Amino acid sequence: MRITLTSVPVDDQTRAEQFYTEVLGFAVRHDVPVGEHRWLTVVSPDDPDGTELLLEPAAHPALGPFRDALVADGIPYTQFTVDDVAAEHERLAALGVRFTQEPTEMGPVTTAVFDDTCGNLIQIVTPAQ
Repeated sequence: MRITLTSVPVDDQTRAEQFYTEVLGFAVRHDVPVGEHRWLTVVSPDDPDGTELLLEPAAHPALGPFRDALVADGIPYTQFTVDDVAAEHERLAALGVRFTQEPTEMGPVTTAVFDDTCGNLIQIVTPAQ
């Protein structure tokens, strides 16, 4: 068994596509119309056949209170690994990304948390060498 797809709920798929591709650097893998929404997945350009991230419409009524609570408590919805958190923080901040946690060493990892502009906090992490 292996993970091939995971999702992140987004308020607006068009805005999410722009942020996750143009800002974060992911590549669109699938973009298929499904009624009023799309089956919109992105992948790492370093692993185009790897795990897909579904930018899923946050239409279910339970999602709003859940995500609001996570954001209020500063809890990231998901996490991405980067080669260097400090360098990625600098790159993203220069693009206007708002961070809720600056790069912080936490034992065996360095983390930072940012707002994805689509209703979620996202954590980036670099394991210690």
